[in-house]
Amino acid sequence: MRHIRSQTKVIATIGPASSSKEILKKMFHEGVDVCRLNFSHGTHEEHRLVMNNILELNKELSTNVAILADLQGPKIRIGDVENNRVELKEGNEILFVTEKCLGTAQKLYLSYKEFPKDVQKGDSILIDDGKLKLETIETNGKDTVRAKIINGGTLSSKKGVNLPNTKVSLPSLTEKDIEDANFALDNNVDWLALSFVRSADDLIQLKEIIRNKKKFTRIIAKIEKPEALDDIDSIIETSNGIMVARGDLGVEIPFDQVPLIQKDLVKRCIKKAKPVIIATQMLESMITNFRPTRAEANDVANAVLDGADALMLSAETSAGKFPVESIIAMQKIIDWTEKGFVFNRETLPEPGSLTFLPDSICLNACRMASQTNAKAIVTFTYSGYTAFKISSHRPDACIFVFTRNQALLRKMSLVWGVRAFTFSEHITIDKDFQHSIEFLKANNQLKEGDVIVHVGSTPVEEKGQTNMLKLSYV
Repeated sequence: MRHIRSQTKVIATIGPASSSKEILKKMFHEGVDVCRLNFSHGTHEEHRLVMNNILELNKELSTNVAILADLQGPKIRIGDVENNRVELKEGNEILFVTEKCLGTAQKLYLSYKEFPKDVQKGDSILIDDGKLKLETIETNGKDTVRAKIINGGTLSSKKGVNLPNTKVSLPSLTEKDIEDANFALDNNVDWLALSFVRSADDLIQLKEIIRNKKKFTRIIAKIEKPEALDDIDSIIETSNGIMVARGDLGVEIPFDQVPLIQKDLVKRCIKKAKPVIIATQMLESMITNFRPTRAEANDVANAVLDGADALMLSAETSAGKFPVESIIAMQKIIDWTEKGFVFNRETLPEPGSLTFLPDSICLNACRMASQTNAKAIVTFTYSGYTAFKISSHRPDACIFVFTRNQALLRKMSLVWGVRAFTFSEHITIDKDFQHSIEFLKANNQLKEGDVIVHVGSTPVEEKGQTNMLKLSYV
């Protein structure tokens, strides 16, 4: 069994710098809990090879590292440019066209076909995470938009474009996304992330695809559009988790608003027992440097103190010079920040709700663990609901989850504090409890004299809602 490093989980984006089995193995050893495959880049065959490496390592190392497939969504990009480098000078004008061409300092191809119809005079056009800013002068409403360069600079091929003032008419799921989603589901990924979610309705089509495939895959809604913030409660309710994608979000809305929005989204997700991921530029300098800046260390630590379920590395591990060192650095910051820090984020159950009784059991399990200084809370679940709920209270005790549902195992690797294991069928809840103690002792997670809180349901054969607690010594 891999050493339990932290309650806060680590997500690594896999790319050319980290796709080999050798590098992946080192990253697993250093604490990676989830591998993200970014479908904005790479072919299906390349992603399949990475998935195979992850699954083989899970088997070899007895780990449950999860696979998160991140769909591109309606991402707008410019096309290729001359020599992969053109200079956009402030004050100059430039044309955006919807017919493919090689970009120059006078004309650029934009992948968004409806752009000339949707854009209005005065709308901002931000390129390369907002490093370049242009303003719309006029549009012919058909295939060409003329813009003025407000803040210029060097532009390379296929950079992303953000349109914070424009009502984008692109569908939430593009044809590419549907194709990628089907491929990912056929390969049994654990989580699917949908980019540029604008409302809860955007998630419905993806849910339908998962349902038609008869899969157990969960959905992460990426929050990177201002419209999403207007419908955030419905999005959290409809999704299985949230990603605070600060890169595009910080371009689409004023950057000074992002820190408090991040904290607010973490609070809302914890209250609803939904996992929340903090992503983008966490250790950005480690793309080229072997250690992070002090500001980056503070950023990671603050996300841990907020109570985020997982922190994500992007280019640091996918294309950077130091993918393994980035994992080590993030894990060290998380470990030191969690050391001696008490979380305990109680959320009271809603009277009259369908889950009032199991929610009350989960809350009181965490309270009992705190009062008795319990080493662990051990729960049995099939759907995962009990594990998510206990995790949302952020208890000091370790959370060990036993399930007969194989499809749930890796999914739990994204959830704060949770470590999941399978177990064979037993007749009574008492035997289940005893089996869990013996297993955890054998794997050096519990020792004689430890206090343990068990959470389960009885009668066990009916697999009903959680309805019982047991407090005992090992």
